[in-house]
Amino acid sequence: MFGFKKWKRQRIGQKPFPDPWLKMIEDHVPYYLRLPMEDQKELQRHILVFLSEKRFEGCGGQMITDEIRVTIAAQACILLLHRKTDYYPGLTTILVYPQAYLVPTTEHLPDGVITEGMEVREGESWDSGTIVLSWDDIKHGAAGIHDGINVVIHEFTHQLDNGRGGADHAVFGSHDRYLAWAGVFQKEYEKLCEQVRQDRPTFLDEYGATDPAEFFAVATEYFFEKSRELRQFHPELYEELKFYYQQDPAEL
Repeated sequence: MFGFKKWKRQRIGQKPFPDPWLKMIEDHVPYYLRLPMEDQKELQRHILVFLSEKRFEGCGGQMITDEIRVTIAAQACILLLHRKTDYYPGLTTILVYPQAYLVPTTEHLPDGVITEGMEVREGESWDSGTIVLSWDDIKHGAAGIHDGINVVIHEFTHQLDNGRGGADHAVFGSHDRYLAWAGVFQKEYEKLCEQVRQDRPTFLDEYGATDPAEFFAVATEYFFEKSRELRQFHPELYEELKFYYQQDPAEL
């Protein structure tokens, strides 16, 4: 079965990349234009495979178009460059709302009181094989390649991570290499948490102090969109992300 899947993906990746799709990427994903030509070709192959395997559904009246599918796929597949990949194997469906959407929430307070309300969200990643995204925020995140805010990169990082703080052991090759990664991430996460507790200014978004999984997603957004600043202010963290993603966006 695995051999057939590999063969099928190779065949799909060898197909010509549609010119209209290329125009969509160039118009909506300016990060693509920073990549060397070899990386652009690799990204195109990944996009072809990704779109052949994932299902898109519109929510809240949103119609699914090639523009939406290709814009999401291009950003998601940037995370896969230069790495062995199984194309987010736990993911089957991508739900797209036209804009930020409301979800019901329940909070258990320390005194036993339970409060219910509604929360506005731009995206979320579910363990059940689904990612939810807002089209408005997809476009905004793709266009602003230097602001450190990209909902697609953030939510697809959660799919890579699957709640383990980035601990995809297959990436590291050895237990010692993983321990080095974990040590840097733990130190950087605790540093951000302490800065937030003391109400001190932070370079990384404070949302990264929520938990280790959110820290990994926020750090990845900054790695691709504020790479030179991340390398300057958090050099160890940058080096670990460079190893993990096999990319060096600060040099693009």
